[in-house]
Amino acid sequence: MNALKTIERWPVENAAAAVVAADGRVLGRHGPTGRPFRLASVTKLLSAYAVLIACEEGALELDQPAGPEGSTVRHLLAHTAGFDFGDRTVRFPPGGRRLYSNTGFDVLGETLEEATGFGFADYLAEAVLQPLGMGSTRLDGSPAAGGVSTVDDLVLFAAELQRPRLLSPQLLAAATTVAFPGLAGVLPGFGRQQENDWGLGFELRDRKSPHWTGSKSSPRTFGHFGQSGTFLWVDPEAAVACVALTDRDFGPWAAEAWPAFTDAVLDELLP
Repeated sequence: MNALKTIERWPVENAAAAVVAADGRVLGRHGPTGRPFRLASVTKLLSAYAVLIACEEGALELDQPAGPEGSTVRHLLAHTAGFDFGDRTVRFPPGGRRLYSNTGFDVLGETLEEATGFGFADYLAEAVLQPLGMGSTRLDGSPAAGGVSTVDDLVLFAAELQRPRLLSPQLLAAATTVAFPGLAGVLPGFGRQQENDWGLGFELRDRKSPHWTGSKSSPRTFGHFGQSGTFLWVDPEAAVACVALTDRDFGPWAAEAWPAFTDAVLDELLP
């Protein structure tokens, strides 16, 4: 894919990217796709998937109490538990506002550990990474941002997100539909959004503006980006997913480059 070659113009030392069709075919790869990169908050996609699997297996329930009083696993996944971004200060009542929180995912990890008796990294490996063959991916720290992976591994996860084998299609559909709709909040790096819609661990494109995906991305697009200069999105309307990993932290360069890159990918694929 010609669009993938444009990552060579990004102001980064190393970048790799790939595009994956809904049937699992890799439509293109570019750059050092076997090189490990820090995922930062793209880790949340993997961690959320592990939590959702635990819910489907019966180890957890989406509506069981977790976090601040009145909060549940569902609230934590949807960034509506009320936690501050980086500590356990409760800023809002559960369900009152979309307050993006790394702390919420740390509490999710603790909740899963208490329910299963497994360390979170071990559960993630057994439930997600090993079944998908993601042998170069590991969790090195927080369930919110401690992941390390390669484009080649995330291609396998992107295929799973389009045709799930580890999770029921019904639960994945629910997780990629807005939870607690109509809540305002700040989309990190892009400012306040009147409707900062989020699913269960998955950030939703909807009609947010500005946004890190493209102007041609459908409202149903879901995924996440990371402060380490990484992203993964799935556009169900286009029946395609895209992964890009870099070694330069997110900043104005990414806010400018990523939407144009996404539009170029979609232009190349769609009639």
